[in-house]
Order: sequence, then C-alpha cells, then structure tokens
Amino acid sequence: MKSAIRLTPRVGAVVTLAALLGLVAFFWPFVVAPGRFGSSYAPVLIFGVLLVLVLCVVLSEIAEGGIDSKALAMLGVLSAVNAALRPLGAGTAGIETVFFVLVLAGRVYGPGFGFVLGCTSLFTSALITGGVGPWMPYQMFGCAFVGMLAGFLPRATGRREVLLLAVYGSLSGYLFGFLLNLSFWPFSLDPNSSIAYLPGLPFTEQWHRYLAFDLAT
Repeated sequence: MKSAIRLTPRVGAVVTLAALLGLVAFFWPFVVAPGRFGSSYAPVLIFGVLLVLVLCVVLSEIAEGGIDSKALAMLGVLSAVNAALRPLGAGTAGIETVFFVLVLAGRVYGPGFGFVLGCTSLFTSALITGGVGPWMPYQMFGCAFVGMLAGFLPRATGRREVLLLAVYGSLSGYLFGFLLNLSFWPFSLDPNSSIAYLPGLPFTEQWHRYLAFDLAT
C-alpha cells in the first residue's frame, strides 16, 4: 500500500539525526550528571525540551512532504482512539494498548504516518489524563519511532506477517520501557541502593546497575 505521508530524502536525513539526538537524550544519565546545571532535575528537563524541538522539526519536515485529507482524517480518528485506549492499559501486566494501534497503523499507512501518530496520540492522551510532565517528550519520541519503524518492516503475508508484527510489538514494547526507565532512573531510588544511579561511577559499573534496575522493575 502507498504510504499516507510521503518521506523525502531530506526528511529521512532529519529523522536519522533526530534518532541520534534522541538516543543522547534517553541516555542522559551517562552524559550529564544530575546537579550539573544547578538542579538535579535540570538535565532531564533540558533534554526533554530538546526532544520537543526535534519533534517539531521532524513533524514540519514530514508535513512538507504532503498529507491528503483522508490521511489527516484517519490520523485524527486513530489519535483519539489511542488516547482513549491508553488509560485502559497503562502498562498493566506489561501490556501497552497504545502499541496495538500504533504498530498496525505504521504497518498499513507507512513510516511517516506512524511517526506522526506516535506523537499526536501520546500528546492527546497526556492532555486528557493530566499526564503532562517532563516525561511526556520522552514518551512521544519513543512512540513516534515505534510507529515509524513498523512502517519499515519487510513485507510478509498470512501467518508470517502476524508473527512478524507480534515479535516486533513485543521487542519494541520492551525497548520502549527500557529507554523510559533510563530517563528517570537517577531520581527513582535511594542512593544507598545497590541498583541506584551514582554520579562519577565508571560507565561499566553504572551500566550494570541500570540493567539490574531495569530487570527489577
């Protein structure tokens, strides 16, 4: 099926750069220590603002590629559906209902549509549920790339396609949680804990602590 939102080579370059900046933002505990800018919460807020700016640039570039009225209407409907579904799941038993619509939409309507839907559905959900906070840009960015990468999956038919989407949904859901945990890890535990973030530790020891934290949570 033809993509609902066309991705030009320039948009591809912008998205690639955004992905690299996003990884830096998610891995900020290994880049900037809390308290470096006068407040323990300054780094996560700074990188959160950076992600918002990156998302705005990417969305504007995608919009330049063109989006027809039918795709825009479908985007509005699916954003509303995802916003309504999110409180029903919210990670209960490890299940995120948002990903169900997001992965299928990215698969059917293409990577550009999946990226935009990830942003709009999470933003709408945050406004409805009062979930606006420094964590929201990280959630929007993560979901945007889950939807986009679903559009890049290789073509398959029948049961192979179902299996492909199931495996991708499981892996992307775990990776989403892995990255989101990393963004708030430095503030979530007593510093005396063996799996807490401690500024100044060597990268390998810090990484082992985080892996233990992620498995524990």
